[in-house]
Amino acid sequence: MRVALVSDIHGNLVALEAVVADVAKVGPDAVICLCAVAVTGPQPRQLICRLRQLCWLVVMGKPDAWLLDPQPWSADDEEARRLLEVELWSASVMKPDDLDFVRTFQPTVALSLGARQDLLCYHGSPRSKTDFIGLETPEDELLEKLLGKWATVMAGGHTHQQMLRRFDDAILVNPGSVGLPYEMRDGRTVNPSWAEYALLAAGPGGLRVEFRRVPVDVEAVTAAVTVVVCLILIGG
Repeated sequence: MRVALVSDIHGNLVALEAVVADVAKVGPDAVICLCAVAVTGPQPRQLICRLRQLCWLVVMGKPDAWLLDPQPWSADDEEARRLLEVELWSASVMKPDDLDFVRTFQPTVALSLGARQDLLCYHGSPRSKTDFIGLETPEDELLEKLLGKWATVMAGGHTHQQMLRRFDDAILVNPGSVGLPYEMRDGRTVNPSWAEYALLAAGPGGLRVEFRRVPVDVEAVTAAVTVVVCLILIGG
């Protein structure tokens, strides 16, 4: 069985469509979205509408839950204030049927991979939508975050960085970010011009995890962002 894992789309429909095209080429049996669907990016409602059409299984994350009750949070500097403004705008464009769709997202998604193998998907961790799990997370802390849940493959997002890690007899996978990937270069955080996701293949012969990166039309993303800035400035 082959499963595509996508995460952290953040309202970037351009990047999602690039991933959808690539997913269609590899033809997995299922696609699971590890959430952070609409908030922060330039095309929140279009993203929700497209995801509904795709009929993927979707995990509920903190950004998605926030859409159902969008309360302003503390913004202590100019960058945070700009981000809050974008997030509030994202919530303002949602329609009742969009929010009904978000309510269908699940805290976790479990899937049998056959051959006595299974998959458990979450956003931050099985314990919390906001937990971070990385390569350097101490094992005792990791055990607490997994909350006693166990599967052959444990898949989560939230960090926006691709990761493969073994923990006891489980494999931990993070597919990276579709809409807002980042990496460190010369001590700086940069957003590369690709969308990330992962492909999991399971069968009697074992497991294989493939990390994929798909080129994204940066000019199209920039144009979408420009439209949003104009809408916010005029109060639209």
